[in-house]
Amino acid sequence: MLNHRNIIKQIENKLNDLRKSERKVAELVLSSPDKVIHMRIVDLAAEAEVSEPTVVRFCRAIGCGGFQAFKLSLAQHIAHSPSLEEFSINELDSARDYTFKVFDSTIDTLKHVRGTIDPDAIEVAVDALCNAKRVEFYGFGASSPVAIDAQHKFFRLQISSAAYSDPHIQAMSAMSLQHGDVVVAISQTGRTRALLEAMELIKETGAVIIGLAPSGTPVAEECTIPIYIDVEQYAEENYTPLPSRIAHLAVIDVLAVGVSKVKGPEIGLHLSRLNRGLQSLRTSTDD
Repeated sequence: MLNHRNIIKQIENKLNDLRKSERKVAELVLSSPDKVIHMRIVDLAAEAEVSEPTVVRFCRAIGCGGFQAFKLSLAQHIAHSPSLEEFSINELDSARDYTFKVFDSTIDTLKHVRGTIDPDAIEVAVDALCNAKRVEFYGFGASSPVAIDAQHKFFRLQISSAAYSDPHIQAMSAMSLQHGDVVVAISQTGRTRALLEAMELIKETGAVIIGLAPSGTPVAEECTIPIYIDVEQYAEENYTPLPSRIAHLAVIDVLAVGVSKVKGPEIGLHLSRLNRGLQSLRTSTDD
């Protein structure tokens, strides 16, 4: 059954497989989903300049039983998907204004990624991580702190892990990997040349590459297990937040929770022991 949260992605994925007339319907839906949910089948057919049976064939081609099922899935998708407005600030914004804008932008981004992420890809990635002999996280620039955070989380889960952001170290690490090892390649653009070069070296070893990157980018296409994180990047001269970084951190948390769940109660006991042992490094509340 089609997940309503993935219907837009499903249409995009099926676009090249549709007949020419069905593609006209698909393109109209993708361009104006808010408008389409209020249309009757006769209205949609007229707007797309196709027949009503073509609209029905389109609905079935994307996994819906018919036009009403399609409209329901589309409406549910829109209801669960926030409207991602471009982040912008101006000279009249107060501290309260830009504080709310930053938080609202981040919340919208997280909701969008949650609604479009593929749970099947998460499950496959968690399985690979649980069975890995060694897990390494590669990231450059803003993705570097995400890789470091990931290494910290998975080290706590008793998984041999490391994080590298230097291209030379990544290259040496990539060449030393073995079959059964896993690399998580993190990229907010999906086009970092040095990361792609490291991925080529990894492929020669037979290690698994989990890619956290936007769909349709080289990193997403070249990895073994792609986890698409599609977030609009804002390009302004003044400072803008990086919601993509927060989304990547959230997906790392999702993978860590998945691994913890698979490992079972024993990992909970291990984490409890760690927390008790770290208490001596913290100041007392009575100080």
